[in-house]
Amino acid sequence: MHTTLCDVLGIEAPIIGAPFGPWDSVELAAAICAAGGLGSLGTAVRPVPDLQRQWARLRELTDRPFAINHVTRPFDESAFAATLAARPAAISFHLGDPGDLVARAHDAGIRWIQQVMDVEQARQAVRRRVDVIVAQGGEAGGHSGFIGTMVLVPQVVDVAGDIPVAAAGGIADGRGLAAALALGAQGVAMGTRFLATPEMRISPAWKRMIVEADAGDAVQAEELEVLLPPYNRPHYPALGRVLRTPFLDEWSGRPAELADRAAELAPVLVREVLGGGGHEYVPFAGQSVGLIHEVRPAGDIVRETVRDATPRAVRA
Repeated sequence: MHTTLCDVLGIEAPIIGAPFGPWDSVELAAAICAAGGLGSLGTAVRPVPDLQRQWARLRELTDRPFAINHVTRPFDESAFAATLAARPAAISFHLGDPGDLVARAHDAGIRWIQQVMDVEQARQAVRRRVDVIVAQGGEAGGHSGFIGTMVLVPQVVDVAGDIPVAAAGGIADGRGLAAALALGAQGVAMGTRFLATPEMRISPAWKRMIVEADAGDAVQAEELEVLLPPYNRPHYPALGRVLRTPFLDEWSGRPAELADRAAELAPVLVREVLGGGGHEYVPFAGQSVGLIHEVRPAGDIVRETVRDATPRAVRA
């Protein structure tokens, strides 16, 4: 299966592995790249020397294209400058208008992947001359919007013109890839499915939560917003989608009270996240947990998704 998304990103399978913010996903990204997809690394809240060590590790593991992600929560100019110097194949960005960052990346010979959550954000991405648009439906884990993937993707395709579109949100297998192609997209971005892999360096307990969860267990939790790093650039409205936990149940409907504890809990959360944990507070996961029933190697997931989508896509 080869699409224009593959041509633009220099990959063989039209699958982008979502970045996971500050969590260490080097081995996961390498496995996705080895299987022909585009692996991604996040940058949020990690110091630049840590990021540079991750990039060096990934380059030791693969010579294939990969992406480095940046967000507005918070945006780190020093990390972005280091990314430009490192020259990955692509920079991905979400939760806000990238502004002149796209031109800076292009000047360095780097492709730009912009994630959007509604059609107006897609129009803005087109004006910024991005190279790829990820249309992320509200089913997605992490920070997502409020429009379903089935409705959003064709709208974004209609305004994207020649810019390839990858669908995201609720996609975990070949059926999702085939559906994305039928909607006019040229590939998919998957996150939650890749959390439940041996390569992803998060707590085994988090992976068990994903395998055991149903779609209804993945909820957008306004309460957790007060614990997460603040935005430092204009941003798009979104809420974090996570699995239900005793912590979330305890604070449900009480964001103001939780905010009073933020100064105490936020540093604990950052420390846990940087160590591969944090699932007691923010076990990010999308509604595609209802389709995930076992921990599988990332390479197998990429290959099986393409294989299982191909006859469906031909029929579509």
